[in-house]
Amino acid sequence: MDAAITKAQDHPVQDIDTYTDTRDYLAHSRRDAERKGYDDWLIVDIDAHHVESVSWAEVTEYIEDPVVRHQATMYQKERVGAPPYGLNGDLGLRYQDVGGRIPHQSSQREKVEETDVHRDVVLTRRAMHGLAVDYMVLFPTPMLFLGMHPQTDMEIFLSQAYNRWLTERILPGDPGIVTLVVLPFNTPDAALKMVEQYADNPSVIGFCVTSTRYKPVHANEYMKLYRAIEETGKPIAFHAGYHWQDPSLATCNTFLGMHSLGFAWCNIVHMTNWVLNGIPERFPNLKSLWVESGLAWVPFLMQRLDDQYLMRQSEAPLLKRMPSDYMRENCWYTCQPMEKSNMKALEVTFDMINADSQLLYSSDWPHFDFDTPSVIHDLPFLDEQAKRNILGLSAAKIFGLDPKGPK
Repeated sequence: MDAAITKAQDHPVQDIDTYTDTRDYLAHSRRDAERKGYDDWLIVDIDAHHVESVSWAEVTEYIEDPVVRHQATMYQKERVGAPPYGLNGDLGLRYQDVGGRIPHQSSQREKVEETDVHRDVVLTRRAMHGLAVDYMVLFPTPMLFLGMHPQTDMEIFLSQAYNRWLTERILPGDPGIVTLVVLPFNTPDAALKMVEQYADNPSVIGFCVTSTRYKPVHANEYMKLYRAIEETGKPIAFHAGYHWQDPSLATCNTFLGMHSLGFAWCNIVHMTNWVLNGIPERFPNLKSLWVESGLAWVPFLMQRLDDQYLMRQSEAPLLKRMPSDYMRENCWYTCQPMEKSNMKALEVTFDMINADSQLLYSSDWPHFDFDTPSVIHDLPFLDEQAKRNILGLSAAKIFGLDPKGPK
């Protein structure tokens, strides 16, 4: 790997700000991988982020509607502030960097001297090296709130623009950087067109639904979309988030409480509707991936749905097995943020979800609660093969990635 990517300071970083070099920020992580010997394993990071709003002037160039594109251009020339044109922010973003104590996740202003590729490629490469990752799935950040945008057309305009910008200007810069394109899920016909457009793009390894939205995932209007995704052989991912303006979450007076519940709640609701309405039976080859909700919610929901299903099976007539069976065998989960405070409970969770085959590593870099691969490697109840599966081999099978790494 290029020396400019591998360079890291030999001394620990004490003061971190928005200008701190990613290689220095992750120097301990890199040394950890080398010391423990998993730096030569296949590692696939299913969920990492960049701050796409830094390049918003570039992204909005790809807006197809000429009027909206002109408005975006004029807004950026005449006005300042956040969020940038078209995006709907959330109050929680003001709290996510913990009062400025974890600033690197809010804005990456580190120096980039390379000019042969886009700045985001350089920053992503640095993160990949620091985390000892071979493939990194890149997601946006503020765009993850688009599911709650009051203008449904704006979700279409911006997801189309972002996906084109990402696939044309970022992903070609490194074969190890891949993505699950963002679908304008509030408009099923537009989402279907998006799948058809990117089905054969080798850097697009799946399709993403941002989970903070009120659309029922089992609505009949989505069946053509699910069939189309199933036919691609690529998975659909539900990427969790929060919405502090949700009436129930609005009762939480701390970011801590809202964040703890919000990232699990949206996927709990979608998973409940996904399973009880028989989506895995209707589309048995459709792989669903549940991202950034942690793992503690899964055993709870398995037990809760099984208990209620046994008393009211007539309300879920498409099911041929227990709800937990579908969650265990037809769904995949990403580990971050993995709840580790009770190791016995975590071990039971791994057993309940068939972690050897259904759990995938994710870092959520560069956000405040990101996890390095050591969270999996260091688990005392896993053998080496299970660790290798979770860190990369299972993902290689699901996404059709080269187990020897990108070329």
